[in-house]
Amino acid sequence: MSQGTLRHRPGVLLALIAAGLVLSLVLATAIGPLMVPPGEIGRVFAEALGILPANSTDVTLRDIVLDLRLPRALSGMCIGALLAIGGSVMQGLFRNPLADPGLIGVSSGAALAVASFIVFGGSIAFLPAGLRYYGMPVAAFAGGLIVVLLIQRLAYRDGRTDVPTMLLAGIAVTAVVMAGIGLLTFISDDTQLRSMTFWSLGSLGGVGWASMVVLAPVAAVVLLLSLRFADVLDALMLGEREAYSIGFEVERAKRVMVLSVAAGVGAAVAFTGLIGFVGIVAPHMTRLLLGAAHRRLLIGSSLLGGLLVVLADTACRVIVAPAELPIGIITSLIGAPFFLVLLLHQQRQGYPGS
Repeated sequence: MSQGTLRHRPGVLLALIAAGLVLSLVLATAIGPLMVPPGEIGRVFAEALGILPANSTDVTLRDIVLDLRLPRALSGMCIGALLAIGGSVMQGLFRNPLADPGLIGVSSGAALAVASFIVFGGSIAFLPAGLRYYGMPVAAFAGGLIVVLLIQRLAYRDGRTDVPTMLLAGIAVTAVVMAGIGLLTFISDDTQLRSMTFWSLGSLGGVGWASMVVLAPVAAVVLLLSLRFADVLDALMLGEREAYSIGFEVERAKRVMVLSVAAGVGAAVAFTGLIGFVGIVAPHMTRLLLGAAHRRLLIGSSLLGGLLVVLADTACRVIVAPAELPIGIITSLIGAPFFLVLLLHQQRQGYPGS
């Protein structure tokens, strides 16, 4: 079956992407320094669901599957979905397939907050361990959201948010934020500098069921909000004036979408650090497969983004085992060449998928 034929059967393509995501979760659970056979994974799940009697599987394998690999894989799925949804929405708002959530300052704001937390966070040592676990994620989320609100306020004029002004404000504010990060880097000690560097490269090593409690609801809410405004994003492809003339509340939609992207991407990077290019690669690949209609694009991108992050994290765990590569290295090695190809494609043919 040709790509053109499949493109006219979006349900089949979405089912194939979903199946690929499920397969990637199985692989992520099975593959590692200690291999877990798929049959044993099934037995572990059967025991957890009460189908098999307790203690019918190896304790070590059960702990690896249920306490380490499964929550990590599911968290990676949610994180990839959030990054991909954010990229899809930003590309629709800016009407440019090269756009990503970094344009509105989410990543830089989160990075500044995390750097501040690492350098000055010793003052929260008195907090219980459970609260300290969420300290850095909360700081990253708040930092990203504050910077986005500032950029949105700078772009608000005459009762509307001007998207080109938002882009320019994002560039300016990000430059100031990066200067702040540079200052914190200068005054940090070796341990703090190592922590900041590791966070900036991204890793799923610290996620687990505790992070899933946050990531899963956030991913669901962000996807539902984005789908609610899918028709507005379709109309914006024609231009803001045309979208207004059709009858959409464009200004309200822009505010809600920008804030939902900020919340989603902020939550994602809060637990893992910076993971680049997923917000560009996943939406564009989905657009090539499913077309530019945003309802299908958002669903497909969320599935494909989750698949990409799960596979990239699996590669990080096995390439230099028993050590672990930062996931940002893998996504950059894949995403940067893809970005260059996309840039050349746009120069030659305009907006892909339009």
